[in-house]
Order: sequence, then C-alpha cells, then structure tokens
Amino acid sequence: MTVACFATTGLATAAPAPHDMNGMAQTAPAATVAAPKLQAAMRQLWHGHVVHTREYAMAVHAHDAAKAKAAEEAVVANAKQIADAVGGFYGKPAGEQTLQLLAGHWGGVKALTEATAANDKAAEQKAMNDLNTNVTAIAKFFSGANPNLPENAVQGLFAAHVAHHATQIQQIMTGDSKGEQATWTAMQAHMNTIADALAAGIAKQFPDKAS
Repeated sequence: MTVACFATTGLATAAPAPHDMNGMAQTAPAATVAAPKLQAAMRQLWHGHVVHTREYAMAVHAHDAAKAKAAEEAVVANAKQIADAVGGFYGKPAGEQTLQLLAGHWGGVKALTEATAANDKAAEQKAMNDLNTNVTAIAKFFSGANPNLPENAVQGLFAAHVAHHATQIQQIMTGDSKGEQATWTAMQAHMNTIADALAAGIAKQFPDKAS
C-alpha cells in the first residue's frame, strides 16, 4: 500500500458513498479495478485518517483532553501505517519522507483545529498557509515517485482534502451538525477518490506486486 502514486487518468471526483447506521461509507470497488484488494486497503487507510482527525476536532470542541489525546495518537498511528505501506513499494527512505509529509499535514490540521476553537484568526491563517505549503510538497514528492502521475492532479486532490478539513472544523466548532454531516459525507467520498487513484497508480506502476 502506498500514497506515493496515482493514475494519470480516472481522477474524477467520486460520487458521495452510501452510509450504514454508524455513518461509515459503504463502497464497492468499480468493476474494472485492476487491484481490488489494494484498493480496499487504500480506502480503509484513508478513511481512518479522516475518522481520527474528526474525532480530534470533536474532542477539542467538547474540551475532552483524554479523547483528544487518544484521537491524536490514532492519527499518528494511521500515518505510520500509510508511510510503512509506501516503504513497502518504494523503499524505506520514501516511507520516511512520506511520514514527514503526513506529519506536516497533521500538524497543520491540528493547529487549524485549535486556532478555530480559540477563534484566533491569525493562527487559522497561518495553519492554512502551512497546509497549502504542505500540499505543494506532497504533490512534488508523489509525482516524482510515479512517472505516470501529474503533479497538478495530486495538488488538486490534496487541496480539496484540506478544504474539507477546514470546512468540517469550522462546522464542528460552531455546532453546525447538519452542515458537518454533509461535509463528512463528501469528505469520505473524496477519500475514496484519493484511495482509488492510489490503487490504480500502484497497479500500473507495479503490475506484478499489486492485486
């Protein structure tokens, strides 16, 4: 598994996924998926990322330090799983660099969460600037890892992901549960878009290793 590669095609935004009673996205791989097991694993990993970042924002809003700490630990553990997956395809140095990039992403999301909770507009802007800088770094790294991957495609995917974080955090902090639920649905669907692109890219770059 890896976040280091995408397909050059098939990056269109996925439709919102249906949900079960627990609010988890129920999705099925497309009929033409080259590596369905890999795709399912990618979806699980990236869904975990948004589940735990959402838990963190909700805990901060509720002033529940214990839950916030547990959610933060879960975000970090998930990032390490993604980085290990990258290393499995591209080698340990690539896995380590991926972890650094994901740490930067999480650092920005965490800072944005705390700044929004405190209504600190200057800190919010700094967090968004840091997140956007991180998106550029992610795009450069991932496109360099996969010759089939256009940098602007990665940039667009992760920029949209950051925008979802920003909207969701604002809605959680203002108590807009209806708006947040709509954002959550869209956010999960976008994670599937990212995961599916990753799996397709891996299958194209490593046809003998992906299944």
